[in-house]
Amino acid sequence: MRFWYGSSDEFLDFLGIDRSRLGRTEDTRQRFIQAIRTGDTNQTNVAFAITVNGDYAGYTLLNRYTPDINYSHWHITNPALRGLGLSTALYPYRIKTYFDVAPMNRLIHQTRTRNVAVNKMLDQWVSVAQTCYIERPDGVGLPGEFHLRYVHRGDVPAFLDKARAVREARTN
Repeated sequence: MRFWYGSSDEFLDFLGIDRSRLGRTEDTRQRFIQAIRTGDTNQTNVAFAITVNGDYAGYTLLNRYTPDINYSHWHITNPALRGLGLSTALYPYRIKTYFDVAPMNRLIHQTRTRNVAVNKMLDQWVSVAQTCYIERPDGVGLPGEFHLRYVHRGDVPAFLDKARAVREARTN
């Protein structure tokens, strides 16, 4: 909750958060409770904690609508861990997790064009398919200009192969 309600207005404005959609602390708490994984493959919102050395680092959320319309959100909530490459390193495993737990065909990344760091990370894995103005983005965002990227179930093995190759190159 500190991430959403303890962050500065400047940070939340950069993220493009619509405070009315975010709601009260209790509203967000209830959304998180509803997103605790039940094991039901038809669960529409599923959250996963991100930990580093046993400490909470952030979370990722999968919002499911149809087999082809699904969105993910991820936030490294510990400011000390931002910008260190954690999102890049976790990306293929996060995507694999989504496709492992949900019967979906496609995931859509919807990222603000001004969020250079997130877009740079995603550029390493999947290209921008289109850029457009979205009146009601997924989640709690304000309207704005977004990049859309599409990930299909069949893309997962190549992501894992790339992650293995990077890991092997670092150990050699």
